[in-house]
Amino acid sequence: MAISFESLDSDIAGRTGKLVAGKKVIRTPALLPVINPHLMLVTPKELKGMGVEALITNAYIFSQSMQYSERVREEGLHKLLDFDGVIMTDSGSFQLSVYGEVSITNKQTLTYQRDIGSDIWVPLDIPTSPDADRETAEGELAITMERLREAKELFGNDAPIAGPVQGSLYPDLRERAGKEVGDLGFTFCPIGAVVPLMESYRYRDLVDVVLAAKRTLPRSACIHLFGAGHPVMFALAAAMGCDLFDSAAYALYAKEGRYLTTHGSFKIDELADLPCSCAVCRSHTAEQLRTAKDRTRLLALHNLAVTLAEIARIRQAITDGTLWELVDERCRNHPQLLSGYRRLLQHNAELEQFDRAHKRRFFYRGDESCARTEVLRYQRQITRLRLGENVLVACDNGVREGYDTVLYFKPPFGPYSPDLKETFPIGQSEIPEWDAAMVRQGCKGIRMLADSHKDSRIRVCGLHAEWKNIFAEELGQTAELIE
Repeated sequence: MAISFESLDSDIAGRTGKLVAGKKVIRTPALLPVINPHLMLVTPKELKGMGVEALITNAYIFSQSMQYSERVREEGLHKLLDFDGVIMTDSGSFQLSVYGEVSITNKQTLTYQRDIGSDIWVPLDIPTSPDADRETAEGELAITMERLREAKELFGNDAPIAGPVQGSLYPDLRERAGKEVGDLGFTFCPIGAVVPLMESYRYRDLVDVVLAAKRTLPRSACIHLFGAGHPVMFALAAAMGCDLFDSAAYALYAKEGRYLTTHGSFKIDELADLPCSCAVCRSHTAEQLRTAKDRTRLLALHNLAVTLAEIARIRQAITDGTLWELVDERCRNHPQLLSGYRRLLQHNAELEQFDRAHKRRFFYRGDESCARTEVLRYQRQITRLRLGENVLVACDNGVREGYDTVLYFKPPFGPYSPDLKETFPIGQSEIPEWDAAMVRQGCKGIRMLADSHKDSRIRVCGLHAEWKNIFAEELGQTAELIE
């Protein structure tokens, strides 16, 4: 019954992997669509037909339902929902965050989840508001941790129980929670109480919260980002190391007449055409979809198809080593997403520890690319170059003689040995015309080289006139600029 996770490919802090719950296996990253037994626009059987391997439902709703409470005990969750994949159940914490109280205890909800045959159980954690003061956040975190310890004591280490990480917006509390959750032996770790951040587009705060939790959680743990359901932000979340997402957004947006895409959502009443290749969009015109009797259901099917396609695209990007490019593309669809992307880049030193050393290619996409993990890693390794006493860094491809060591210059990376010309990232990188940001970052590589080789005298030549001032400003006395 225990939950285990195996990481396969990685890119940035994202990874593809296999989550094993009991005898069931799902590929990650993965989306767990939310199913409400009373309000199903898409049935679990239809979800499976669309490739869904896992879903999430709410045990509290079942326990309080006159229609389903006893029936699910008798039939079991999988039979009732007609779904043989992984089913995760929430405990009632969402209702707790909305209404302030629930009529169930931690022990009761865990026992109920066990009895109805859930594959992954969630304790009754306290989802602390992002606006909570520190005293409240600490108090509620203490209650959550006590309930996690109770779960372990009651059901043992092999029970398929999730270990939610709380702590509001306080990074040190998230770090503390991550460590305690890991020390208790949890291998499935949702990061909770982040829905308000996503609803208010506070992606910078979301980045800080997730990375704080990741800082102390075991690398072997599967990370679930509770309530993340819009495809436009999945790439950013995956880059932070989130493996699973769940949301009812596909249905909630459909009820509002909203049409999801990977670059935002649109009101169906405002669309002249349907820019999607899913079955719904290829069998309807925009006008037909607007006026269909089952419009809400059709929109839900479309929203799910778009969302699942984005998850598959992310898995492929991780495999290809092109997740940074996908993050860059998605995060330019909203100013606050771009702000979150830039915040993520400020954590590049942390992310570099997870990122792979070799990739297929590097595409320069503006200032943000200068802070990518590939640039940071290359410049950290540049100090390992062996240099003679007289060193030349050439900014053109001309042949140079009379120096102990001749290097060439490629921004944003900096100096490189001719021996590295065909290797990643120098050889497998697409750099457009130089700009000031990439030149300054490349000069940082020269400074790092000079700082690590105090006995070498470095000269730089082959500069185009428009870059001489930047080189002079960035290098100062570090290197001599020559014609």
